[in-house]
Amino acid sequence: MGNEKKNTSKAAAKAAKKQKAEAKTSKKEKKKSKKTTDAPSEDEDLEAILDKMNREWEDAHKVTEELVEGPPSRRANATLTPCPSGNYLWCIGGEFFSDDGKAYFYNDVYRYNPDKDEWRKFVSPTCPGPRSAHAVVASAAGGGKLFLFGGEFSSLHQNTFHHYRDFWCFDISTHSWDRLDTKIRPTARSGHRMAMWKHYIVLFGGFYDPGHRTQYLNDTWVFDTQEYKWRQIEFKDIDRKPSARSGFSFLSTPEGIVLHGGYCKEYIKGKRPMGIMLDDTWFLRMSLETSQSPPLSAVSSDSLGLKWERRKKPSFAPHVRSGCTMSLWSAKGIGVLFGGVTDDDRDEESLESVFWNDLYGYQLAGNGRWQSMLLKKLKKAGRGGKRKVAAIQQGEPPVSDGDDDGVKTQEAKNTEVPDVDPDDPILTAPMPRYNAMLAVLKNTLYIYGGIFERGSREYTLDDFYLIQLDKLERYTCLKHSGIVIPAEGDESSSDEDVEGVGSDEDDEGVGSDEDGDGDNETWVGEDDAVLKLKKLDESHNDEGADKPIDMRVSAHMILFIKHHEVSAQATAFMGVSKDTARSAEDVISTPELGETLALFYARSREYWTQKAHGVSDNRGKQLRRDGFSFAEERYAEYKPILKEVEKILAEAGLDEDEMRAGAAQTGAGGGIMPSRNRR
Repeated sequence: MGNEKKNTSKAAAKAAKKQKAEAKTSKKEKKKSKKTTDAPSEDEDLEAILDKMNREWEDAHKVTEELVEGPPSRRANATLTPCPSGNYLWCIGGEFFSDDGKAYFYNDVYRYNPDKDEWRKFVSPTCPGPRSAHAVVASAAGGGKLFLFGGEFSSLHQNTFHHYRDFWCFDISTHSWDRLDTKIRPTARSGHRMAMWKHYIVLFGGFYDPGHRTQYLNDTWVFDTQEYKWRQIEFKDIDRKPSARSGFSFLSTPEGIVLHGGYCKEYIKGKRPMGIMLDDTWFLRMSLETSQSPPLSAVSSDSLGLKWERRKKPSFAPHVRSGCTMSLWSAKGIGVLFGGVTDDDRDEESLESVFWNDLYGYQLAGNGRWQSMLLKKLKKAGRGGKRKVAAIQQGEPPVSDGDDDGVKTQEAKNTEVPDVDPDDPILTAPMPRYNAMLAVLKNTLYIYGGIFERGSREYTLDDFYLIQLDKLERYTCLKHSGIVIPAEGDESSSDEDVEGVGSDEDDEGVGSDEDGDGDNETWVGEDDAVLKLKKLDESHNDEGADKPIDMRVSAHMILFIKHHEVSAQATAFMGVSKDTARSAEDVISTPELGETLALFYARSREYWTQKAHGVSDNRGKQLRRDGFSFAEERYAEYKPILKEVEKILAEAGLDEDEMRAGAAQTGAGGGIMPSRNRR
């Protein structure tokens, strides 16, 4: 009986085990079958995801094109670049400083078609942030591309100032931007220059301003457009190389790149900083090495060899100046230089400046050679040959007429000829200026805007000129300037957009003043010649002075307006947080950029505990809790402001470490005004 029960129990156990195994097998088969059945739906889901991603990319890169009336609004330190794949000019970014102390930065893209004399504006949701003093270089590869690096940006009221270190590529065929993020890249900077040599982008110099002292740079970087990689070129200590600088000329040749001039500041302990205008010329010799050829120098990056060589100063050269960057006339292998400014700031009380509007060419080949590009005067019948051309003086600054405020401008005068010929081509020349934007298309030089100073005031110009370099007959004004500049000594008077300048009493040409009082007026191009501007009345008020016409607002500025309250607080916070005169209590009770609540409380625990002790009878752990509550409230109050500050810094292309470093190191916002006056 017992054996039977035991056998029955074993059989039941076996049957249960078998049933369990069958259920497990069945479950696996069902699962496998379900996977097979679901496979097509997963493919469908993947297709939907890819389709959604494509739509999102298209929305982010959707470009709107708009035909505009004329050149961009008044601005300085933008870029004007010849198109590598068509007969166009591309203008990107820039800045404008209004009379009421506001700074406007732009990120718009304009294209000029000289065949139709028309400007078009391109807007894309994905684009670089507003900036000025950036660098752009063109490449004909892939249908044409523009590469942009760096630049600077400040808040509306100039409380904060940032440098970018982001790198962008503009596809000319699609008019869309793409940001190129690489782990290794140049540091943040402005005023640098880039040039294209074969498929390499070479970047040199610039400056970085943390607020207390401007740091000028002389590092050399190379970006390979085939491998999409940046690398810094390290030279030996014994190798010669250019000194640190910004605002120089940087022109490509078949053998390498020519660097000329620039500007920097000299800092000597116990003395005020001195501006230095540079007039040296260097050649960066470049070669692609082969296994048979010996290395050009010890400096090589893969197969690329680079070596700096200093060129001898020629016997003839333009007067030393800054604020003038040459544009490449590739058909002739010549760098074209226009305008600039020569400063004399030997003492702290006065800064004497000479502004230029002369034209020079620099032969890039060989050891380099300067040539003066004077306008040719057409022959006239019955004159008995050529008359002497009233050309702009080259080389020596003009002599002052005596009572002036230290600012001198060039004059197109020929003392030997009492009456000025109205057909004299020199009368078509743009007024003197510095930081004009130049570009050469085929054999034509285009000149847009620039800056002129009268006394302590700065005038951003918006006129647009061209000149045929192969003929040098006369300048053609494509867009007249509407800027009225007061006579010397009247710089306190306001200037406003010219309306009705062409009245009868203003129709006289240059040199028509018989009483010799022409020195009291400044000239701006109008019609076929140069029109005289009236001396402004000192009683004129400042309303509407120097305000830009049709001011364009970028997407970033719209964002500022949309979040005006928080942004204003963020801007104020960024300015106040850098003030060295802050009290110790204010410093310890205010969260810092990048600081979490835990870090903030750990840094300021004693302060909040003492504050809680003053209003509470609690002691020990409860007192610390009360203190933490105070700290938490303070942190919550500043949290949206800190987020807005991080957003502003992120737009400047800074990573988290740089944000924290910038918040700790940057000086007060008062450094903005000197930054924009840098040559």
